[in-house]
Amino acid sequence: MNIDQTLAPALAERRSAHLYRARKLLQSPQTPQVIVDGKPYLAFCSNDYLGLANHPDVISALQASAQTFGVGSGASHLVAGHSSEHHALEEELAAFTGRERALLFSTGYMANVGAITALVGQGDAIFEDRLNHASLLDAGLLSGARFQRFLHNDVDNLQNRLDKTDAARKLIVVDGVFSMDGDCAPLPELAALAQKNNAWLMVDDAHGFGCLGKTGAGSAEHFGLTQEQLPILMGTLGKAAGSFGAFIAGSEILIETLIQFARPYIYTTAMPPAVAAATRASLRIIQHEHWRREHLAQLIAHFRKGAAALGLQLMDSFSPIQPIVIGDEAKALLISQKLAERGILIVAIRPPTVPVGSSRLRITFSAQHAIEQVDQLLAVLADVIDAVGREVAHD
Repeated sequence: MNIDQTLAPALAERRSAHLYRARKLLQSPQTPQVIVDGKPYLAFCSNDYLGLANHPDVISALQASAQTFGVGSGASHLVAGHSSEHHALEEELAAFTGRERALLFSTGYMANVGAITALVGQGDAIFEDRLNHASLLDAGLLSGARFQRFLHNDVDNLQNRLDKTDAARKLIVVDGVFSMDGDCAPLPELAALAQKNNAWLMVDDAHGFGCLGKTGAGSAEHFGLTQEQLPILMGTLGKAAGSFGAFIAGSEILIETLIQFARPYIYTTAMPPAVAAATRASLRIIQHEHWRREHLAQLIAHFRKGAAALGLQLMDSFSPIQPIVIGDEAKALLISQKLAERGILIVAIRPPTVPVGSSRLRITFSAQHAIEQVDQLLAVLADVIDAVGREVAHD
């Protein structure tokens, strides 16, 4: 059978179930005011939490480094692609997160797959929160270790599973801030449980890095966890840092182990040196411009207060991720479309990204948003959700 004939029914089925995904064409910088598919929108769907993706200092750092190093890195880190910009960024990330070493990866997906598959395999056990990011779940399955998922943020359920294993190595893996719910993992309790059970704790801090902690160092800083308590810390650089890539931070031995055994690190061309230079500029801004996190917290509090007054169902989140659970896939998609008609860009998140029946509007805030824009969002949300509710009831 022709390949298109074989594949087409699955696409048709996804479309009929209101689960089809279509790309939008961004034609402007990553700011609250964007041009998408030729139309202007006020956007609340970017992970550029601190507003650094279009910061002039970050752009200047990238341009200056490109003049020196060119565009491509030309090779993997272990061949000839590990530049002085990469090395300096790794040292600065280690110092910022309070770890001995840090190791750059090209993406967060690769960092998670690389670390997990290098650390556990057959005869070992990996325990992951049910709401972990897809990259963590995929890495657990690829590792060859016995893979178990425990109930979301349920330390007792995790302990019950740990009690039943006799694995040589035990790895507990969680998101620091869960990407679709916006809530935090109970990291102090998990760290204590890991030490009690002779297990290792790994945290994917993609959505905490830059946003949480006194200096923005993330979930580990927010909860005051040391390298011994949290030995494997992953962070991404394409969200709050506004650039691209990811890192694993931990002990000297951990990082050397990943350099030797993490296949996505070994067999991938290094990120462009200019991107590393841009991230170094971002790190300086994150550490010196505390007002960005303070303003972000004000925006979140203002939105949650307004949303509560409107009777909207929010999740238990103090992070920039503020989902409104709609439930039905078609209704969530319709609300997103109606918001777009009113100039508000928010993506409807549907299965398989979230469980069936929990489709949602995933609202995210940036330090570049103004209070007035949050008020505009709340006013339009109230109108659209009310109108869609009447429309659905009438049908």
